[in-house]
Amino acid sequence: MMGRRQNGQSLCKSRVGIAIAIGVLLGCIFALCFPNGFISISNPAPILNRRFAKSIAQVSSTLCESSERLNMLKSEFVAASEENSELKKKVRELTEKFRLAEQRKDQAEKQVLVLGDQKKAGPFGTVKGLRTNPSVVPDESVNPRLAKILEKVAVNKELIVALANSNVKTMLEVWFTNIKRVGMPNYLVVALDEEIARYCESKDVPVYKRNPDNGIDSVARTGGNHAVSGLKFRILREFLQLGYSVLLSDVDIVYLQNPFDHLYRDSDVESMTDGHDNKTAYGFNDVFDEPKMGWARYAHTMRMWVFNSGFFYIRPTIPSIELLDRVAGRLSREPTSWDQAVFNEELFFPSHPGYDGLHASRRTMDFYLFMNSKVLFKTVRKDASLSKLKPVIVHVNYHPDKLPRMLAVVEFYVNGKLDALKSFPDGSD
Repeated sequence: MMGRRQNGQSLCKSRVGIAIAIGVLLGCIFALCFPNGFISISNPAPILNRRFAKSIAQVSSTLCESSERLNMLKSEFVAASEENSELKKKVRELTEKFRLAEQRKDQAEKQVLVLGDQKKAGPFGTVKGLRTNPSVVPDESVNPRLAKILEKVAVNKELIVALANSNVKTMLEVWFTNIKRVGMPNYLVVALDEEIARYCESKDVPVYKRNPDNGIDSVARTGGNHAVSGLKFRILREFLQLGYSVLLSDVDIVYLQNPFDHLYRDSDVESMTDGHDNKTAYGFNDVFDEPKMGWARYAHTMRMWVFNSGFFYIRPTIPSIELLDRVAGRLSREPTSWDQAVFNEELFFPSHPGYDGLHASRRTMDFYLFMNSKVLFKTVRKDASLSKLKPVIVHVNYHPDKLPRMLAVVEFYVNGKLDALKSFPDGSD
């Protein structure tokens, strides 16, 4: 019984061993024949995990690169802005140098080239300060239409300008007839009404009709001589802003020579005088006597006759434009003021408490060349030597009978009629 049980166990172990051996053998065979597995099934999970990780890496990389790129663009923008500012500064400096170089046309403007440079004072008696200010940079955007007219009319950026309405039509004809006779092409009439504009066009006279302006037009059409005269300070501003020097002229003036041949151009304003001799025209030391002051009874004063606001040469400088603004501003606030008085007050009054004076250079014209009618009728016509001199212009500013005296001036100086001036009194009747 026991022997039979042992034989059964041995047979069972043998069968298990054989099965294990067969399994190992088959495993080896399959391992050799199918190294990648008996059933080829791909495992997507690891692949997906790898792709997801790669995408995250790419996004992170892109974000980092975008941030770095943004910072780089910001740096480039800042650098470009700084470079642009430097270029603008250089352009302004070059523009200024070019403008100054353009001013070499006369000696006064050449002096502008040394502005800003520090200079050593020379030997005693040799030092001379600057007499003029630099011209403004022309700005055609102020009035493109006027800019085109001036480009055609002006000579060397200079021209004569007169304001006129139909009230002075007859005198205006004498005015431009003698300008034409002298041979000057650079003059312009600013027509203050349509009648004068049409009249000038019919006479082949250069004319400029302003754009409508209610504030000016109401005065221009109906105003008298003084009211119309006050308008010129507002209207002339555009001429100066466009870079042109203007010889402002009233129409009660007879031209006998070209005035541009007799200008110095070394000041902001160069004007004829109402003076009638060397003292009154150019200034003198006038002693004021106050006896009750005893030892200090005498006080010295400086006096000169005023500049004539009806004939002056004005350069396109900042002080010149400031002068026009000051005078026009005061005339608008002080309607009863006389434009010539305001013109001179702003030119000559010095700075003092509560008031900043105008820093403009001034020159008085030769009163025998740029002659007022007081000099002519009171002095010159009675002097044989002086009557032989030919003035540049004669301004009939001291007398109300303007037209007959203008015609007499033409007869005397142009047509050689020696007694043409004799019938007039020295002053007005």
